[in-house]
Amino acid sequence: MTVVGICEDDPGVRRVLTDALKMHGHDVVIARNGREAVDNLGVRSGVEVLILDVGLPDADGRDVCQALRAGGQHAPVLFLTALDAVHDRVAGFHAGGDDYVVKPFAISEVLVRVDALRRRSRPEPVSISGLSLHPDRLSVAADGREATLTPTEFRLLAAIAAEPGAVTRRRAAVAAAWPDGAIVNENTIDSYVRRLRVKLASIDSPVELTTVRGVGFTLR
Repeated sequence: MTVVGICEDDPGVRRVLTDALKMHGHDVVIARNGREAVDNLGVRSGVEVLILDVGLPDADGRDVCQALRAGGQHAPVLFLTALDAVHDRVAGFHAGGDDYVVKPFAISEVLVRVDALRRRSRPEPVSISGLSLHPDRLSVAADGREATLTPTEFRLLAAIAAEPGAVTRRRAAVAAAWPDGAIVNENTIDSYVRRLRVKLASIDSPVELTTVRGVGFTLR
């Protein structure tokens, strides 16, 4: 059973999501606005997947996502949004989101994406040249020092680390780290790579995340 957190101010949408998720064997934790989301859907809630409405009455759902991430909540985030422009979706990924569904949506699509996020947030362990990736706690460690990663950061780093010394092409990195159909532009993946470099530097990583211009990324 997966614990799914829902932050949605529309009671009708909230009820439909809750009923459908429970029928599919999930447990549900509810928040009706951004304040309740920060209070009720944090790391201590046990939530494994988050569904966040972007258009909340008291906050932008992307800001709520960033606040939850800052508080240590690294469960994958599915945004619900009426905003379908590419720059809006890119902004959601930059805020720490992992997937999105545009309103009005089919509940079957939401259920499939929730299941996909749950599966993808539990990748296999990876170890390379003194660097260890721990999927159970979404972290990367070296010589006793550890940094926490978001689910997308973890999947991206794991994909690059899967073949030590080899170059992971950008298209393969996107396919491994983001859901099918996600629009991920060059700036988005480069932003994630920069964030990973900062976290690797914070633990004095014995290997360096390198960009191979025009091709992809490698750990050396």
